[in-house]
Amino acid sequence: MAVSNFIDYVKVCCRSGKGGAGSRHFLRAKGLPNGGPDGGDGGRGGHIILKGNAQLWTLLHLKYTKHIIAEPGQGGGESRMKGKDGEDVIVEVPLGTIAKDAETGEVLMEITEDGQQAVLVSGGRGGKGNDFFKTSTNQAPDYAQPGEPGIEQWIIIELKVLADVGLVGFPNAGKSTLLSKISAAKPEIGDYPFTTLVPNLGVVSYYDKRSFIVADIPGIIEGAAEGKGLGLRFLRHIERNSILLFLVPADADSILKQYEILLHELEKYNPDLLTKKRLLAITKSDMLDDVLMEQLQPEIPKIPHIFISSFSGLGLPGLKEMLWKSLNS
Repeated sequence: MAVSNFIDYVKVCCRSGKGGAGSRHFLRAKGLPNGGPDGGDGGRGGHIILKGNAQLWTLLHLKYTKHIIAEPGQGGGESRMKGKDGEDVIVEVPLGTIAKDAETGEVLMEITEDGQQAVLVSGGRGGKGNDFFKTSTNQAPDYAQPGEPGIEQWIIIELKVLADVGLVGFPNAGKSTLLSKISAAKPEIGDYPFTTLVPNLGVVSYYDKRSFIVADIPGIIEGAAEGKGLGLRFLRHIERNSILLFLVPADADSILKQYEILLHELEKYNPDLLTKKRLLAITKSDMLDDVLMEQLQPEIPKIPHIFISSFSGLGLPGLKEMLWKSLNS
């Protein structure tokens, strides 16, 4: 994914269509100079609709869109003719997209399935024509309803990456290198903090043509939940993952302390993240022998863990097996 092309946040002004006015018409024909009311109803204003598209992975196509405006409905006509509904505007978005009210922050909807459609902003209802108001005691109503106005609303559209496994770790923990080794993804890799500036997805092949998706989330630092570093910009991508795979290098001052800092940042951002399955991969373990691995055991959190090295391939088959079993348990 090119850095310049990955857009996961846009803010747009949405305005649905105004409903068409009902018709105030009376039948006039040869031999019927005083015919009854026959005004039709107005058409509904156009909706603004979000639709899931599994082929999209970014909101780039909406980056320069500031206004989304739907058509108004047409007015009703004579002979009880209903006005044409305004054309809906369908906005295609990647799976994992949520829409929020920009003023209140309320989540209005989420799109998680290909082809899923949801009305984001409803068009105004068309007004009733005078034929609708005809009764036995009021046989010639000389009035009709105007159409309802459309709704104008500022909307925030955010993308939260959908993946089976999310890689969680400090910058330079080896997340991008691991993803490049176990999948066909080719993320940017470098020996400096924040090499990864956008989430990268990789499909990991398993036995019998089975596979699962791993997301390389940009590195977390202490204070990320308060917006430090890349902060809140990417923490939200972790919410969609079924399993969190923590990566801590074997040469860390304290494996347990690094894990606890990462866990604390996730808890501050969203306590529900602690209910997800957690696994630990101790990276850069090619420098360890069996004796050193055993000596590190008191420093390792009490969760399923494995020693790996993306450089030498140590433990990578076992890691894939551990992830697959955890996903299917």
